[in-house]
Amino acid sequence: MQLNKILKSIVVASGTILILSNAVAADMTGAGATFPYPIYSKWAESYKKTTGNGLNYQSIGSGGGIKQIKAKTVDFGASDMPLKAEELATEGLVQFPVIMGGVVPIINLEGVAPGQMKLTGDVLAGIYLGKITKWNAPEIAALNPGVKLPAEEITVIHRADGSGTSFLFTDYLSKVNADFKTTVGAGTAVKWPLGVGGKGNEGVAANVQRIKNSIGYVEYAYAKKNKMSYTQLKNKDGQFVAPDDDNFKAAAAGAEWAKTPGFAVVLTDQAGKLSWPITGASFILMHKSQADAVKGKEVLKFFDYAYKSGGAMAAELDYVAMPAEVVKLVEESWKSQLKDASGKAIW
Repeated sequence: MQLNKILKSIVVASGTILILSNAVAADMTGAGATFPYPIYSKWAESYKKTTGNGLNYQSIGSGGGIKQIKAKTVDFGASDMPLKAEELATEGLVQFPVIMGGVVPIINLEGVAPGQMKLTGDVLAGIYLGKITKWNAPEIAALNPGVKLPAEEITVIHRADGSGTSFLFTDYLSKVNADFKTTVGAGTAVKWPLGVGGKGNEGVAANVQRIKNSIGYVEYAYAKKNKMSYTQLKNKDGQFVAPDDDNFKAAAAGAEWAKTPGFAVVLTDQAGKLSWPITGASFILMHKSQADAVKGKEVLKFFDYAYKSGGAMAAELDYVAMPAEVVKLVEESWKSQLKDASGKAIW
């Protein structure tokens, strides 16, 4: 009798462990870009309520996400700098875009409202090169008649970690300013000539809020959420534009996703009267051969849910959802490229 009770207890305990292990197994892990972190958090919360399956996403910067997916320590990596086809092939990775948004210059200047200040890419590059050092410099004053500009030193804030946000920012400045291209260049991590580093979009936003007369750059959702003063920028068509989802959409309108290997489209400095000049997509990286096919499929289910049901949530945070025709291309790539250990498609 006693033995039966013990055996029953073992069976019950074993069943509990099995259920718990299955629940844990369903939770996904990802790491990388801070640019999409606000929307990934919102999607993950909604997906958990809908399916019971969670996402543990580390917002550590694109450089960290690329390292972690290559090391196979996460189910997916996230980067705002798309990897080139050669690197994807070498590492056995698949890459696809998930969301689009904009990077914006943010400032802490007393009395200057969000969107009141105008800058050009050339002037912005001059500030980050240390060539324009005061807020009332002639180059800034000429763009901002009527705006009260202090005769104060500009404190430059930049990312301290490997960052896709930095890639978009430096890629844009490299396209519009030859000196910036040769001196600093485009990349997730560059050697800045001057300034104060902040970790993540959160760190840059916090530093700009803390330091008077400073300038930095963050994903637009951070600027909006923290009610920070952002600037207008002059785009390729010579128009001054403010950041919003319509202007991000305008920048993405001419993107040739189908013709670009690995969907590696960079959306900075795009033509169009409404185009925001520092627009970009955020990408997911996964291994073509999935050691854990169940986990890999769950990741795809999550992003399928985000594509199909996450558009309104994205718009609330001023991100731009991927167009339906791009989603179709992406999901076709899942079917053809993502396999389990036996070579069977997981989607």
